[in-house]
Amino acid sequence: MKNIRHIKSGDSVDNRMAMSNHQVKVPKSKLSSGSVADKFPVLLDDGRTIVFIADKSREREIRLRYALRKG
Repeated sequence: MKNIRHIKSGDSVDNRMAMSNHQVKVPKSKLSSGSVADKFPVLLDDGRTIVFIADKSREREIRLRYALRKG
């Protein structure tokens, strides 16, 4: 007597092979877009607000702009 395998529409092999179950590889440029690596923190408003900037020399300008906005 042979074992008969009945294939269903919801078979696990079909689910595994479905494109919706495959993870898309995310490019490294997109992964690092929200990153604060290589950025300098500027603490404003007694540490309640933190702004990350790429250029440390612009820290004074950022502080002045924030003070004018809050003013």
